[in-house]
Amino acid sequence: MKANKPTVLCFSGLDPTGGAGLQADIETLFSIGCHCTPIATALTVQNTQNAISLQATEAALLEQQARTILKDMTVQCFKIGLLGSVESVEVLHIILKDYSSIPVVLDPIAHAGGGYEFGNDEIIEAIRNLLIPLSTVLTPNTEEVRKLAPTADSLDACANELLDQGCEHILLTGTHGQTTGVVNKWFSTHQDVTIFNWPRLKDVYHGSGCTLAAAIAGYIAHKLNMHDAIQQAQRFTWESLNHGSRMGFGQHIPNRSYWNKQEL
Repeated sequence: MKANKPTVLCFSGLDPTGGAGLQADIETLFSIGCHCTPIATALTVQNTQNAISLQATEAALLEQQARTILKDMTVQCFKIGLLGSVESVEVLHIILKDYSSIPVVLDPIAHAGGGYEFGNDEIIEAIRNLLIPLSTVLTPNTEEVRKLAPTADSLDACANELLDQGCEHILLTGTHGQTTGVVNKWFSTHQDVTIFNWPRLKDVYHGSGCTLAAAIAGYIAHKLNMHDAIQQAQRFTWESLNHGSRMGFGQHIPNRSYWNKQEL
């Protein structure tokens, strides 16, 4: 009998472009040999240029979706993306407490690439107080980490403040920086800061953060050690972006099946 693929339960929004959210999770996890169980946290109206609106899933329905899966299937990792309400955050807090042995990768999405604000101050505060202390890996960009730790006086101080909140690892991504290359920093409660350098691509991408967080969750589900999971997830994400294409008038869509040599 064949062994089952590792399963990652993903809490994410539905992005009609297919670039981010649940489709990014599904494509990423399929590509690295995992099974994705997608839980819809919100419906969004958006395109490759910007988001227009968001309708959060009712908290009771969100909980019902997740618990129905968890009673039936063995889950190796949680991946959390877009959350559209404080009530959703509160429900996830309870679920994570109930399943505390399952690692958690949290992508604290604050806004769309075009600037639309997904998370208001109340949602950001709820994520900081209820989810970050239960997270194994946090994957903010520089704008998101400043929102999560607004009183810190530097990016490194922001990351360290969030580690103090209880998160074990933070991969602070540097795509929004002004550096020639992209500098990602891995902060951990277990070791000194590790720096990863990647060539900066010339285009702007829709769903890069979702891809990265899902890939980390997938490699954790495969039981890679944390260094290898974070490094390989960055490699997968960079290749997906490098092979991406502009399918609308805005940001490029990652090609998460770049490895498929049968593509025309």
